[in-house]
Amino acid sequence: MTFQNSLEFAQELDTKDPLRKYRDEFHFPKVDGKQVIYFTGNSLGLQPKRTQKFVDDVMTDWKELAVEGHFYSKKPWWDYHEMLAEPLARVVGAKINEVSVMNTLTINLHLLMVSFYRPSGKRYKIICEEKAFPSDQYMFQSQVKFHGYDPSDAIVEVTKRDGEHHWRTEDILKKIEEVGEELALVLIGGVNYYSGQVFDMAAITKAGKAAGAFVGWDLAHAVGNIELKLHDWDADFAAWCSYKYMNSGPGNASGVFINERHLNRKDIPRFEGWWGTKKETRFLMKPEFEPMENADAWQISNPAILSIAPYLASLEMFEEVGMDALIMKRNQIVKYLEFVLEEIDKEVEGTFEIITPKDRGCQLSVFLHGHGRPLFDYLMKNGVITDWREPNVIRLAPAPFYCSYEDMYHFGQILKKGILENAQ
Repeated sequence: MTFQNSLEFAQELDTKDPLRKYRDEFHFPKVDGKQVIYFTGNSLGLQPKRTQKFVDDVMTDWKELAVEGHFYSKKPWWDYHEMLAEPLARVVGAKINEVSVMNTLTINLHLLMVSFYRPSGKRYKIICEEKAFPSDQYMFQSQVKFHGYDPSDAIVEVTKRDGEHHWRTEDILKKIEEVGEELALVLIGGVNYYSGQVFDMAAITKAGKAAGAFVGWDLAHAVGNIELKLHDWDADFAAWCSYKYMNSGPGNASGVFINERHLNRKDIPRFEGWWGTKKETRFLMKPEFEPMENADAWQISNPAILSIAPYLASLEMFEEVGMDALIMKRNQIVKYLEFVLEEIDKEVEGTFEIITPKDRGCQLSVFLHGHGRPLFDYLMKNGVITDWREPNVIRLAPAPFYCSYEDMYHFGQILKKGILENAQ
């Protein structure tokens, strides 16, 4: 398709968009009374309008049934989380028994490290990407120190080549081979939060397993964004938040994947609690722990229903649309955004640079040459909600559920105006 940087062309793309009706399924903030152009679904997704009913239903059941809501509400609370497993399994490419919902992302990564970071002898090192998301860095550091190791020795960061903005898969595979028998764990963000690069998870998982290590993934920026095949890739575990592309609301529940070969086993170390014991005998209050035969064995406490209700509302939409359709629109709208940026760049003589590689999902990270925070502030004041990252990058994530091609065109015009005004 030959793109055009015109309002008419963008509107034509919108009329042909099979997902266009879902834009009206979301609440948009407003600036000066006008609906914003929202590019931060990679940080916090917009609220689906249907979410209110899911939350209200829980509040009504609590009001009318109190404790009996655990068993006698229309969606009983004691197994409410089970309703999320099947749709989530389709999103992440897993079997239903490999998926559960609990806690929040970094808590789940810590809990999974109990099971899958088990340093012994000379096998104690962790491979991660250079400048991983800070929460992951803190988690790695605290985990290796807990086991008595020096983070500067135990944590091996794969770096980018000088002058490049993204990682090369061959460099990651080479580092896995180099660390070899000292490698205990590979744990990388499936999509890098800063650049938007999608890692070759299949190849990296295969290499890590061949080296004798466990392999896990932080999918915070990947779930609901890219195609995932966690079971087929043979990853050991993964965890993700639900409030970015999955639109479940600020700080809401995390999801986990645990490969089925680790399920229904009593010999795996894990921090255990009441909700991970067998559902059939849970209320017998037995002193010994009998793990659930699925990923729910890693649950500790009963899930926060008011947290997972919005997640269920969002997953209902994912079920209606399917990841294939979302990815198809994502690919086209990101290409159109890239085209608009390139056209504006020609008009304002090389002001910015896209640092996101072609291995990408929904995000384009743009390095601003000669324009810093004032341009970002201009965009925000003029109804473009985007994200600033030091030293000089804005992240743009046109989420396919609710962003339009017309948004991309109008953004280009606002950006051009902002560049010209800030250059004066």
